[in-house]
Amino acid sequence: MADADLDVVIRQLARQLHTGLMSRAKERRDRFTGLAAKAKGKETSVRFKMMAKATMEQATAAARRLQMSADNVADSYARAMRLAASTPVEVKAEKPAKAKPAKKAAKAKKAKAKKAK
Repeated sequence: MADADLDVVIRQLARQLHTGLMSRAKERRDRFTGLAAKAKGKETSVRFKMMAKATMEQATAAARRLQMSADNVADSYARAMRLAASTPVEVKAEKPAKAKPAKKAAKAKKAKAKKAK
Protein backbone atom coordinates (compact mmCIF):
# COMPACT_ATOMS: atom_id res chain seq x y z
CA MET A 1 0.00 0.00 0.00
CA ALA A 2 3.02 2.26 0.22
CA ASP A 3 2.95 3.02 -3.50
CA ALA A 4 -0.84 3.31 -3.75
CA ASP A 5 -2.38 6.68 -4.44
CA LEU A 6 -4.21 8.18 -1.51
CA ASP A 7 -7.49 8.37 -3.40
CA VAL A 8 -7.45 4.56 -3.70
CA VAL A 9 -6.67 4.27 0.02
CA ILE A 10 -9.55 6.63 0.86
CA ARG A 11 -11.96 4.51 -1.16
CA GLN A 12 -10.73 1.29 0.48
CA LEU A 13 -11.15 2.72 3.97
CA ALA A 14 -14.65 3.92 3.13
CA ARG A 15 -15.53 0.46 1.83
CA GLN A 16 -14.30 -1.10 5.10
CA LEU A 17 -16.30 1.38 7.16
CA HIS A 18 -19.38 0.73 5.03
CA THR A 19 -19.06 -3.02 5.55
CA GLY A 20 -18.60 -2.63 9.31
CA LEU A 21 -21.52 -0.23 9.63
CA MET A 22 -23.89 -2.47 7.71
CA SER A 23 -22.88 -5.61 9.61
CA ARG A 24 -23.47 -3.86 12.95
CA ALA A 25 -26.84 -2.58 11.70
CA LYS A 26 -27.84 -6.08 10.65
CA GLU A 27 -26.88 -7.40 14.08
CA ARG A 28 -29.01 -4.74 15.74
CA ARG A 29 -31.91 -5.47 13.35
CA ASP A 30 -31.68 -9.18 14.15
CA ARG A 31 -31.72 -8.38 17.86
CA PHE A 32 -34.87 -6.29 17.52
CA THR A 33 -36.50 -8.96 15.35
CA GLY A 34 -35.70 -11.55 18.01
CA LEU A 35 -37.19 -9.34 20.71
CA ALA A 36 -40.29 -8.88 18.56
CA ALA A 37 -40.65 -12.64 18.25
CA LYS A 38 -40.36 -13.06 22.03
CA ALA A 39 -42.70 -10.19 22.86
CA LYS A 40 -45.91 -11.14 24.63
CA GLY A 41 -48.05 -8.25 23.48
CA LYS A 42 -48.95 -7.31 19.92
CA GLU A 43 -48.08 -3.64 20.48
CA THR A 44 -44.64 -4.52 21.82
CA SER A 45 -44.00 -6.83 18.89
CA VAL A 46 -45.01 -4.15 16.39
CA ARG A 47 -42.82 -1.58 18.15
CA PHE A 48 -39.74 -3.86 17.96
CA LYS A 49 -40.41 -4.60 14.28
CA MET A 50 -40.63 -0.86 13.58
CA MET A 51 -37.36 -0.31 15.45
CA ALA A 52 -35.71 -3.03 13.37
CA LYS A 53 -36.95 -1.42 10.15
CA ALA A 54 -35.90 2.07 11.27
CA THR A 55 -32.45 0.77 12.23
CA MET A 56 -31.85 -0.55 8.72
CA GLU A 57 -33.17 2.61 7.06
CA GLN A 58 -30.98 4.86 9.19
CA ALA A 59 -27.91 2.67 8.73
CA THR A 60 -28.42 2.53 4.98
CA ALA A 61 -28.73 6.32 4.79
CA ALA A 62 -25.62 6.80 6.95
CA ALA A 63 -23.65 4.33 4.84
CA ARG A 64 -24.75 6.11 1.64
CA ARG A 65 -23.64 9.49 3.05
CA LEU A 66 -20.34 7.99 4.16
CA GLN A 67 -19.70 6.54 0.72
CA MET A 68 -20.58 9.79 -1.07
CA SER A 69 -18.30 11.79 1.22
CA ALA A 70 -15.42 9.40 0.68
CA ASP A 71 -15.92 9.47 -3.10
CA ASN A 72 -15.96 13.28 -3.07
CA VAL A 73 -12.78 13.45 -1.02
CA ALA A 74 -11.01 10.86 -3.17
CA ASP A 75 -12.04 12.62 -6.40
CA SER A 76 -10.96 15.98 -5.02
CA TYR A 77 -7.57 14.60 -4.01
CA ALA A 78 -7.02 12.93 -7.39
CA ARG A 79 -8.00 16.14 -9.19
CA ALA A 80 -5.61 18.21 -7.06
CA MET A 81 -2.74 15.80 -7.74
CA ARG A 82 -3.40 15.86 -11.50
CA LEU A 83 -3.46 19.65 -11.42
CA ALA A 84 -0.25 19.81 -9.40
CA ALA A 85 1.47 17.40 -11.78
CA SER A 86 0.45 19.36 -14.88
CA THR A 87 1.35 22.82 -13.53
CA PRO A 88 4.78 23.96 -14.71
CA VAL A 89 7.20 24.92 -11.95
CA GLU A 90 9.01 28.25 -12.19
CA VAL A 91 12.72 27.87 -11.62
CA LYS A 92 14.36 30.93 -10.13
CA ALA A 93 17.68 31.96 -11.65
CA GLU A 94 20.59 31.43 -9.31
CA LYS A 95 22.01 34.60 -7.86
CA PRO A 96 25.73 35.16 -8.33
CA ALA A 97 27.84 34.22 -5.35
CA LYS A 98 28.46 37.11 -2.98
CA ALA A 99 31.90 38.69 -2.89
CA LYS A 100 32.51 37.91 0.78
CA PRO A 101 35.35 35.47 0.12
CA ALA A 102 37.06 38.08 -2.05
CA LYS A 103 36.82 40.65 0.75
CA LYS A 104 38.37 38.21 3.18
CA ALA A 105 41.22 37.61 0.78
CA ALA A 106 41.72 41.36 0.36
CA LYS A 107 41.82 41.85 4.15
CA ALA A 108 44.34 39.06 4.47
CA LYS A 109 46.60 40.73 1.86
CA LYS A 110 46.36 44.06 3.72
CA ALA A 111 47.25 42.38 7.00
CA LYS A 112 50.31 40.73 5.38
CA ALA A 113 51.37 44.07 3.90
CA LYS A 114 51.19 45.76 7.32
CA LYS A 115 53.25 42.98 8.91
CA ALA A 116 55.85 43.23 6.14
CA LYS A 117 56.45 46.99 6.82
